[in-house]
Amino acid sequence: MPERVDSTDPDGVDFGWVMQTTFVLTIVVGAPVVAIASAAVTLPTWTAMASFAVRVGALVWFVTAVAVYLYARRQERQESDVDIETGPDPAEND
Repeated sequence: MPERVDSTDPDGVDFGWVMQTTFVLTIVVGAPVVAIASAAVTLPTWTAMASFAVRVGALVWFVTAVAVYLYARRQERQESDVDIETGPDPAEND
């Protein structure tokens, strides 16, 4: 059976996973952070509210993206260390 077209086997960090995870976590974490942070600031107009949400959201996105990338890189290094210690998997040669 041919390999699925949408599957990947990346060498190193899987950037697709990093982007998807960053997107989801930014929404899940960012919305409450913006809501809580906006409680301490006076935002008289819709423009001020939107500008505030964009600025805080950008900061949340950046911090989340860096954290997810570092996590993925650490996981990839741990997996590659295990491969080096145990050697190649003989079942993969079949």
